Amino acid sequence: MTAPLLGPDPSLFSGRIGVARVDITPPVGIFARNWGAAAHDVADSIHRPLSLTALTVRSSREAAPLVLVDADLGFWTALDRFQRLRTRVLEELSLDSSRFIFAMTHTHASPHLCDPLEGMAGGELLEQWIGELAPATIQVIREALASEQPSTLDWHWGRCQLASTRDLTDPAPGSSRKICGYDPGVPADQTLLLGRVCDPEGRTRATIVNYACHPTTLAWDNHAISPDYIGAMRETIEAAIPGSLAFFLQGASGELSPRYQYVGDGAVPDRHGRQLGYAALATLEDMEPAGTRLAFDRVVESGAPLAVWTHQPCEASTVIAASEGSVELPLKADLPTAEELDRQYQACTDRALAERLRRKRNLRRALGAGPGFTMPIWAWRIGDAVIVGCMAEAYSLAQTALRARFPDTHLACMNLINGTIGYLPPADRYDLDLYQVWQSPFAAGCLELYIDAAAELVEQLLQTRPG
Repeated sequence: MTAPLLGPDPSLFSGRIGVARVDITPPVGIFARNWGAAAHDVADSIHRPLSLTALTVRSSREAAPLVLVDADLGFWTALDRFQRLRTRVLEELSLDSSRFIFAMTHTHASPHLCDPLEGMAGGELLEQWIGELAPATIQVIREALASEQPSTLDWHWGRCQLASTRDLTDPAPGSSRKICGYDPGVPADQTLLLGRVCDPEGRTRATIVNYACHPTTLAWDNHAISPDYIGAMRETIEAAIPGSLAFFLQGASGELSPRYQYVGDGAVPDRHGRQLGYAALATLEDMEPAGTRLAFDRVVESGAPLAVWTHQPCEASTVIAASEGSVELPLKADLPTAEELDRQYQACTDRALAERLRRKRNLRRALGAGPGFTMPIWAWRIGDAVIVGCMAEAYSLAQTALRARFPDTHLACMNLINGTIGYLPPADRYDLDLYQVWQSPFAAGCLELYIDAAAELVEQLLQTRPG
């Protein structure tokens, strides 16, 4: 007897899944300067609200959950602020650290996640707002846990042309430096991975969009709080599927961004968001009904011998596993100390350069004084699909290389989870005059070390057996 001829495996998981969202939109007047070129310091309006959206997944009512929070936040310039939030959440909810992922969308139009300086415009509002993030995170997780019900989660590959490569050679005569903007000569990874959460009746409760593209549409001329394109992406998907929630998982986007960006007009990120939202909906429409896959049924003789495929029940997995590993990343040999960077910052009179120095100083403090940094890596297995990521801004090589190593696995790759720690460009980029290279504290080859370590975690998870 020959094995049945089957269509693609959707990596179907069956268990208990909860979803919830809370609003974290800050007040107008809060410190929200994320761009060195910005002439303003505070937000004067709200383009779209900011939110925390939580997903909880477990195999049974008695099992420990996986908890993922999708946060409309940019980046932590003071890593210890996030560490305090994370510790509070883990203790309050009795979570194992390997089972909690706090994922940032990386919008560049949210309030600055930093320790307010004395006399900082909007600093008092910033301190209060950051202090409210931990209670809001705990609240949304509890609401997600309370909403849990039997559900399935399956995955499908799609594409979206929003992302472009942004390492452009400066067109000025004689220049060899790389500038951060659209390079039409280099193709970008435009892969979209969509997860679909359905109830027992097949109704979609949530969608998960894993896509790599910097939310840098709104820039120095923007004075509004905004989730950038992610807000309109969610609105587009949720309007098409009433009652559902849309999640966004930022992919390995170190060198990826929209072609048209750096504007102050909120209509542009809305257009970008609709583009990604429609691509996600097109991917959703390309999926088979929940809990099924195509199977070859029979041949019907007509004008031609016709292959008839039908939808057949798909075996669901109940496997859940979480792993928290790490990789030792060597720092650049000539990396200035935090004290030296602070001296440069205090003496700097150029507004844009001072912003760069302040971020580099804060990052250096987070890295410590040693020759290397032990960077955590988180990996989850949900059924036969895997989520893996780190707190760095890895180039897209991270996701293309990992997916090439595991071609039969639906693999969601993520940047900027559980903290912020700097760029990871490929080793061959280190010979270039490139922002991501000179801004990164890490030596050449660190991205490749991360890829190998992440692949090892994924391999271990894929060997997990039920129970």
